[in-house]
Amino acid sequence: MMQPSLASPQVPKILLVILTTVPMTLNFFRGQAGFLKERGFVVHAVSSLGDELQEFGRREGVPVHAVAMTRAVTPLRDLAALFRLVHLFRHLRPTIVHAHTPKGGVLGVLAARLAGVPLVMYTIMGLPFASASGLKRWVLWLSEMASCRGAHQVLAVSQAMRRQALTHGLCPPQKIEVLGPGSINGVDAEGRFNPARFPDPVKKQLRASLGLPSGALVLGFVGRIVRDKGIQELAEAWRELRRRHPNLYLVVVGREEPQDPIPPAARQALRSDPRVVFTGPVADPAPYYAIMDLVVLPTYREGFPVMPLEAAAMGLPVVATTVDGCPEAVVNGLTGMLVPPRDSPSLTKALNALISDAEMRKRLGKAGRERVLKKFKPTVIWNIIYNNYTNLFNIIMRV
Repeated sequence: MMQPSLASPQVPKILLVILTTVPMTLNFFRGQAGFLKERGFVVHAVSSLGDELQEFGRREGVPVHAVAMTRAVTPLRDLAALFRLVHLFRHLRPTIVHAHTPKGGVLGVLAARLAGVPLVMYTIMGLPFASASGLKRWVLWLSEMASCRGAHQVLAVSQAMRRQALTHGLCPPQKIEVLGPGSINGVDAEGRFNPARFPDPVKKQLRASLGLPSGALVLGFVGRIVRDKGIQELAEAWRELRRRHPNLYLVVVGREEPQDPIPPAARQALRSDPRVVFTGPVADPAPYYAIMDLVVLPTYREGFPVMPLEAAAMGLPVVATTVDGCPEAVVNGLTGMLVPPRDSPSLTKALNALISDAEMRKRLGKAGRERVLKKFKPTVIWNIIYNNYTNLFNIIMRV
């Protein structure tokens, strides 16, 4: 039996479980869980074991639960994860289970339905089957369809994801919506991603620690280092750009993941280049944006990319591809440039134009920051999510 809310004695508390496949993804919900908790929700987080899971719990002040899950298709391990999730949900008796990411979606939605959770939600953050082929594509599509059909409501992080979900028959139109302007959490451009936080001495120190000369022009990439992010095309573009611009350096921030490896030749070319710096995964990318002059995202697929909004908040222009949600994150000609995916000549041309024109970089970066401040404040997104949860909860209570 639900306990009455301390904030509103007339309304039972809503116990919400946020579920992701891996704990790194919980970073996308920074501040959101705490916001909901302050408004009377009881929030728990579930993901695979890792330091980031414990850190999320400490930062947001919520209980966390580790259940081993893999991004890859691993039938026996997936079945074990499903049983553990069913057991956990029967123990917690949540009002809402909100599953995110493809594997977290299918396991979380199915487990929640088996455990009798009143409201099951799934967010489409991206569609991996869009860049797959053969049997793998069919299996990934089937997984997405199971998540969408099993959930009571489906959210999409962008209009592009909603259109794709409808085009591929994942769910009926009345069941899926995009909350507000899209994205999963907005971007804190006034606090965390505010360039004013990083004065010149701080930037100089970080550049020196990375071995960057004081006069270097820095091209940045922030994200998972995998094939789907277009690292092959980045390596090809870099080969020409480094020749044209002797003071240009490339800083790659993120984790290299084995399940979608980049081509060996591209990896070797970048890893062996003294003007390419790999930082590995970092807890906070904001200081690294602060030392960059422009950023690139040559991705093959993207639900609603967070990196372009973070970079824009830091006053940086972005070169991205025209796929999926990228045009909703980067306004071509206003906050950055969009190029076709898998097209290294077009990528090289766009990057070269920005590298060669400091005034254009400044103009696009300024417009990008203004857009993020206007449209993507986290509190705007959080209030929309809060209202969505409470409205759905009220519907449940009337049934």
